[in-house]
Amino acid sequence: MTIKLVVGFISLFLVTRLLGKTQIKQITPFDFVSAMVMGELFGNIIYDREVNVFYAVYATALWGVLILATDYVAQKFLKTRSFLEGNPDVIIRNGIIDQKVMKKNMLDINTLLEMLRQKDVFTVGDVEYAILEASGTLSVLRKSEAQGVRRADLELPARPVNLATAIIIDGELLWQDLENTGLNVKDLQEEIKKKGYKDVKDIFYAEWMEGRGLLLQGYMD
Repeated sequence: MTIKLVVGFISLFLVTRLLGKTQIKQITPFDFVSAMVMGELFGNIIYDREVNVFYAVYATALWGVLILATDYVAQKFLKTRSFLEGNPDVIIRNGIIDQKVMKKNMLDINTLLEMLRQKDVFTVGDVEYAILEASGTLSVLRKSEAQGVRRADLELPARPVNLATAIIIDGELLWQDLENTGLNVKDLQEEIKKKGYKDVKDIFYAEWMEGRGLLLQGYMD
């Protein structure tokens, strides 16, 4: 086992060096699964006494060669790149959430809102474009009015900061969140009709922010 561990350590070190210095946040789902498989493969070999050290080196080297070959094909042949690595998807365009892209990537609205908050964006109303990268991370371009200089830069007094509250998700009214905003169902229904929709069930996503009012987006055809 000691020999296997030493040889395996050297093999894994060489393979990871050959595979490059891609950061964890930049790897694709395939890269992540490949790394997991290689680790699991090597782990099973270590604790199986019937498998000698040659197979540990062989399995690690072969898996590394397959990954390198895949990366080489993706770099050499442009047409294969989207198939092997995937393409980024514009999930918010001109401030509108693309529901087809969300379904394609099996992403729900709560996960999208969480990803936006991780980018210090607490309302969809501030987003002009959001791109879901092949690695699964989200890149956000704020609207021009949301990119202004800091008040501290202009030596202006601080203002209270308001948080957007989601009140409708996937056609379902979030009653508790609605009560927290101070709105009532009647006011909400009136706002929905003003935007050209008939009922809550016609709304894909809606949020309320003090000072900005209601942001609505209905279902796409």
